[in-house]
Amino acid sequence: MKNIIPCLLALSLGLNAAETISKRASEIDPRAKEHPEIDFVFTDKKGKPQDMQNASVDTKVKAQGKLVIWLMGHNAGLFERLNSYGLHAIQVHYANKWFGIIPPARRDDGKTLGDIRLEASIGEDRSDLVSIPQPDSIMERSFQFVKWLSKEHPEGKWKQFLSKDGQGLDWDKVILSGASHGATTSARFAKHQKVDRVVCLCGPRDNLESWHSLPSATPANRIFGFSHVLDGGWTADHYCRSWEMMGLNQFGPIVDVDISAPPFQNSRRLITNADVKKDAGRAHSSVMPGGAAVKDKDGKLIHEAVWKYLYTHPVDQTGSPTPADPDCVKDQRK
Repeated sequence: MKNIIPCLLALSLGLNAAETISKRASEIDPRAKEHPEIDFVFTDKKGKPQDMQNASVDTKVKAQGKLVIWLMGHNAGLFERLNSYGLHAIQVHYANKWFGIIPPARRDDGKTLGDIRLEASIGEDRSDLVSIPQPDSIMERSFQFVKWLSKEHPEGKWKQFLSKDGQGLDWDKVILSGASHGATTSARFAKHQKVDRVVCLCGPRDNLESWHSLPSATPANRIFGFSHVLDGGWTADHYCRSWEMMGLNQFGPIVDVDISAPPFQNSRRLITNADVKKDAGRAHSSVMPGGAAVKDKDGKLIHEAVWKYLYTHPVDQTGSPTPADPDCVKDQRK
């Protein structure tokens, strides 16, 4: 049975009420398997489910016909906002804990991380270090979840995100998004699979890899990034490097959202210098709704307009091309 939980927090935030539908991946698709060698399991040592997946939609809001696939742990605050924009949203269970088990020599070889991210995304053999078959990939688990939702929650009109032949998702209606590790996988996945949009919060990274400059199935004007300048990924040039390698500088300058108003020069590269008490860890997480997000003197989160821009700004409205930054270190293998 589906587990439907009213999102009461949305009411307290002044957002439209929605509902969250939760279901374990292993209950949706009997082909789903565990891969304990990369900590991709259904339950933790205490028996708590690890493969719970979440979806939400506000049926009272005019739908945009877009599905956000969030590649991190469930973020209720973000989903409430996405729903208030008229977006459907799902969070899927996928292999995202493999980073720490890779031998250092392979981790830094400039190719391994991107290969594993792609294998985790599409379920095709791309790396000899992991074995993630199709039923356990982001692509297939997202499809199976949406197919299940279309039957179990028809009022949400999830069927619109299935392909015409019913054998997959209609990826032209999908927004890939994540934070940090999830942002990086979103960008890597979008290089392979054309999607409507990519939103990278505090990402992407993989600063020793070159996949960022590969030919992209998803046009670069459909990729948006947002990070804090005190985040280690920014201070180490990981983000400016990735953004330029993906060609985002062709669509506007780096814009400080704290001193700029929407539409932020129609740029794809947004930053903030909001007060996080000089805490780099908090800076990393401050660019998404949650406990690290920055509030104004009245207790309201200051980046509401930024989040709406990232997920809804028309992709054909772009800023002016900007030269590459000579101070941003691109070759970090030296």
